Amino acid sequence: MAPISKECDFLVIGGGSGGLACARRASGQWGAKTIAVESNRLGGTCVNVGCVPKKVTWNAAAIAETLHEAASYGFNIKETSPFDFKTFKHKRDDYVKRLNGIYERNLEKDHVEYLHGRAHLLNKNEVEVVLDNGSKETIRAKKILLATGGHPNIPNTPGAELGITSDGFFDLETLPKRVALVGAGYIAVEMAGMFHHLGSETHLFIRHETFLRTFDPMIQETIVKEYERQGLHIHRNSSQSKIEKKDDKWMTMHYTDKNSPNGSTLDIDCLLWAIGRSPEVEDLGLDKAGVNQDQKGHIIADDYQNTNIENIYSLGDVCGKVELTPVAIAAGRQLANRLFGGPEFKNAKLDYTNIPSVVFAHPEVGSIGMTEQEARDTFGDKNVKVYKTDFTAMYYAMMPPEAKAPTAYKLICTGEEEKV
Repeated sequence: MAPISKECDFLVIGGGSGGLACARRASGQWGAKTIAVESNRLGGTCVNVGCVPKKVTWNAAAIAETLHEAASYGFNIKETSPFDFKTFKHKRDDYVKRLNGIYERNLEKDHVEYLHGRAHLLNKNEVEVVLDNGSKETIRAKKILLATGGHPNIPNTPGAELGITSDGFFDLETLPKRVALVGAGYIAVEMAGMFHHLGSETHLFIRHETFLRTFDPMIQETIVKEYERQGLHIHRNSSQSKIEKKDDKWMTMHYTDKNSPNGSTLDIDCLLWAIGRSPEVEDLGLDKAGVNQDQKGHIIADDYQNTNIENIYSLGDVCGKVELTPVAIAAGRQLANRLFGGPEFKNAKLDYTNIPSVVFAHPEVGSIGMTEQEARDTFGDKNVKVYKTDFTAMYYAMMPPEAKAPTAYKLICTGEEEKV
């Protein structure tokens, strides 16, 4: 066994939002000797290939949408050249790099030692880190946090490697002319909206009749109908049999859908798989420490972020509970409070109920709490009252009927006091 080269109170494996929040709170506020290890860029999925560059791109798409609608308000705007996607892309990259630097400086400010390398558990208290130069550090830690996040899935479809994932979306140097997205979750829906409003012919392939199927049916039906009104091509009840390379830029997707049950093809210059994510645990060494996982590979952690192994904890996307950045940050801070903050924080934990969620579609979607069916299943039909309305926002008053987007609300209440 390699000799121990470092020792610490707290070792955090994973430099994403949750891991960094926990490390900084443990060291900066509570004085725990803390080491953080990350093998990629600091900030994790959210900062590098998720929320942050996604929202910047959504802003660009929203501006394009507004420019298109401006004529209805009397503005005569003529584009002298097409959208400069390449310049936009590199400015977005520069912004993310600045954030990476800010995250590293914040670790220094809170006295967290940062190692850039790949970590593997050796046992329940020791971790080997392979650094960028190939050298190795063996760290003994009193407590270990596993916050390694996740990565996008690619199917076994023949030719699937010709496509990209949400990670690859942010590497695109040019805007596709015709793009196919496969998936029905918020990543597929958000990116389809962005592609469309930035000017790509956009095809969204879903397995069922609607997308966003974990959301309330009102949301599903309203957004699907609105995407079709805007001109996105929704391929319902679809499946893909193979992808073939056509030339250096184009490929051919072979598929079936509701309108082509016997099969059809589509030539595209970009294919994006958005079919779900898996936990980043492949070489973490969980078996060496005896850490339990569920059937999908997620690390099993309770409401206090405890795994089945004493002094090993886990949070964020690698647990697969609620895969949202603010949730990981809050869970990380609460865990650091409980572990190092003294007796007053002995029961500190994140409350995972009623966490709001936003989908940056066009238009945006927001929800919190139960769907209508979940409420009826929980409280019974007689104890549930639903208020809902839909209308056209005043913003669209100046526009022709065919250009007006919907606004819809639903409020689900239970009991005599009509608790939301």
